[in-house]
Amino acid sequence: MAKFGKRTRAAREAFAGKEDITVEEAVALIKANASAKFDETVEIAMNLGVDPRHADQMVRGVVGLPNGTGKDVRVAVFARGAKADEAKAAGADIVGAEDLMETIQGGTIEFDRCIATPDMMPVVGRLGKILGPRNLMPNPKVGTVTMDVKAAVEAAKGGEVQFKAEKAGVVHAGVGKASFEDAKLVENIRAFVDAVSKAKPAGAKGAYMKKVSLSSSMGPGVSVSIESATGN
Repeated sequence: MAKFGKRTRAAREAFAGKEDITVEEAVALIKANASAKFDETVEIAMNLGVDPRHADQMVRGVVGLPNGTGKDVRVAVFARGAKADEAKAAGADIVGAEDLMETIQGGTIEFDRCIATPDMMPVVGRLGKILGPRNLMPNPKVGTVTMDVKAAVEAAKGGEVQFKAEKAGVVHAGVGKASFEDAKLVENIRAFVDAVSKAKPAGAKGAYMKKVSLSSSMGPGVSVSIESATGN
């Protein structure tokens, strides 16, 4: 049987017997037990009644969290000429074209979000097998294939979060830091849940939201009531 450290045991005991609690209670519990030496990310996992293997049941989208993520997002932009200059001026960390493609093909991926102008997609398309599994492939549906490079970079830097259902129908994301005020975390969580709710695909049958859980990077998870998560 696995042996847990004192901090882990204490957290597990604090979470024992608690499930389907309110978002406010969950946030307070998570913050009280986020005792790592770094500012832990508060994470949400939503189990959805969808099978993403079917195109009409894929869930994906983007949401601007009202209080940001607390994370320094590194942004790469595929662009040339004036649009490349626009990206740099907006604060993009990496800007390039074929040279950036070659860097990525070489195994170096030093960014959290990838944006591209439409004319660059033939180049970016060659990176599908590398960027796709990492959920980094630019996509017009979430605003990362665009001519408005400035707005896309600023949104990524300002707390915009992308989400996409994984194979088991789970959507997972970071929604803030443990150092955030309780009310700001609650607001971020409900904004994220609302965005996922609005992204319900046409092919979803039965219960759409099955379970919503919250945790910190290093802590146990706790389920919250769907009614509280949706603000109903």
